[in-house]
Amino acid sequence: MVVNAFTGTYGINYGRIADNLPPPESVATLLKAARIKNIRIYDADNAVLRAFKGSGIEVIVGLGNEFLRDISVNEDRAVQWVKLNVEPFLPGKLVKGIAVGNEILGGADMELWEVLVPAVKNVYNALDQLRLADKVEVSSPHSEAVFATTFPPSAGEFKESVLPYMRPLLQFFSQIGTPFYINAYPFLAYKSDPEHIDLNYALFQTNPGIYDAKTKLHYYNMFEAQIDAAYAALEKIGFDKMEVIVSETGWASKGDENEAGANLRNAMIYNRNLRKRLLKKKGTPYRPKMVAKAYVFALFNENLKPGPTSERNFGLFKADGSVSYNIGFTGLVPSSAFSVLGSIKV
Repeated sequence: MVVNAFTGTYGINYGRIADNLPPPESVATLLKAARIKNIRIYDADNAVLRAFKGSGIEVIVGLGNEFLRDISVNEDRAVQWVKLNVEPFLPGKLVKGIAVGNEILGGADMELWEVLVPAVKNVYNALDQLRLADKVEVSSPHSEAVFATTFPPSAGEFKESVLPYMRPLLQFFSQIGTPFYINAYPFLAYKSDPEHIDLNYALFQTNPGIYDAKTKLHYYNMFEAQIDAAYAALEKIGFDKMEVIVSETGWASKGDENEAGANLRNAMIYNRNLRKRLLKKKGTPYRPKMVAKAYVFALFNENLKPGPTSERNFGLFKADGSVSYNIGFTGLVPSSAFSVLGSIKV
């Protein structure tokens, strides 16, 4: 039986690298008010899961990169981890999936590339042993660094260096019915090449679009082009039936001077248009019957995240629970952002 860990089309990533966030109980209230049912967290914090219990929220928990080496060589450790972090929250459909690592392939730590497939298999075997394999999906999200090329979408192709690790992973995922999860950020693409990328194309605004001569398809937003590039890459290595789900996408509302496009207006436009697009429950130009699904990054601004200013400013909500900008959600407390941005037409 294939597990469907994402029952809607619009989810959100709840990152917590911050020291000023509301307690998980308040977050559960916020999510219910916003009618957001599908959540991803980057660990399996039991306090968070307890707070969400009985709320109707469905969570993909994360097995952090730091655990992969140990789990890959020790199935008993995988069983322990599942018993501690997943089993107590079933039945009740709270934990719907386990993301094993995040952005491993294509990343800097080549040792992790080696241990990813054994870790994934041990987590699945642990679920199987505990008779949970038909209730909890096992996945592993990738960054755009796994691709050699993504433009035009039909040219989408995995890097040669990644293939020896990607192929066995996808073979296993195709056996157990797991989709291909990709972290796809038009913001990062635009930021890296603002001279050549039309901002309106990145933001789902009116633009001439791009034409893919091979497929004879037009693309009017980068989000769909990125998804279809992943479909093309999968097809080239024999996985043309695998679904693509966007595990992270978002737009920073603030950035450093050299971070093109990182501002409040663009973040609001991207996230508002993304939500509208996902709620249409439509496919992409290349896969019109495969409904596009995505988890937005992120629920909150995270003030302790390292890196450029943008990294700390992806939140749809501020730490106090008010909205960062208005895309139709109600915050826990009123926000001045409503009055400031309410007049901007999108």
